[in-house]
Amino acid sequence: MSGEISPTGKDSSLESSPELRASHADRDRVVDVLRIAAGDGLLAADELDERLEAALSARTVSELTALTADLPAVSTSTGTAVAEVKDVLRIEGIHSGAIKRVGRWVVPRRLELSTAWCEVTLDFTQAVITQDTLRIDMNTAGKKLTLITKPGIVVDAGALSLVHSKIKIRQAPDHETPITLRVELVGTTAHGRVVVRPARRTFGQWLLRKPMSLPAGD
Repeated sequence: MSGEISPTGKDSSLESSPELRASHADRDRVVDVLRIAAGDGLLAADELDERLEAALSARTVSELTALTADLPAVSTSTGTAVAEVKDVLRIEGIHSGAIKRVGRWVVPRRLELSTAWCEVTLDFTQAVITQDTLRIDMNTAGKKLTLITKPGIVVDAGALSLVHSKIKIRQAPDHETPITLRVELVGTTAHGRVVVRPARRTFGQWLLRKPMSLPAGD
């Protein structure tokens, strides 16, 4: 992942299936977690060797999860533990003005959004991302939901029902950047708007026509 990794990087709903097959990316993430944990003194050398061998031969996600169940999520950029990742984050509001998640906030495994006549902004440009899928269950009405993305983040709104609403998704094509997070919008939004856009350039970046710089590790 871009700077932040978890033991498997899988959505919690998927991890409930013990027979879900592990990918090469899943194994690589677990190997990174194990090596950083050993560097922090959490695993002895013989424990590291044993778990690395098991990780490289693991066939299912549940086998990988067992290898890191007693270890914290870690940052590949700093090698330190990151804040605890919530399985579900619920955001609620009725006529409550602007609701924002910006800066270095921890992206949950699933997000439930239940709002009415509230402006909601989810900015992923500096967020701590520890899995490769985020499902956002929407039950919203009125005003606007804005998702601010960066290269490697894609948004899929194919399962979102629009009731007298509009959606605009602007994702700059970047074939060289691998997908690090897929955001899936599901549920219903009524009498409102959904806007997905990349982070805006600064005035200086616009003048120089240079790619938008991002914080290290993100």
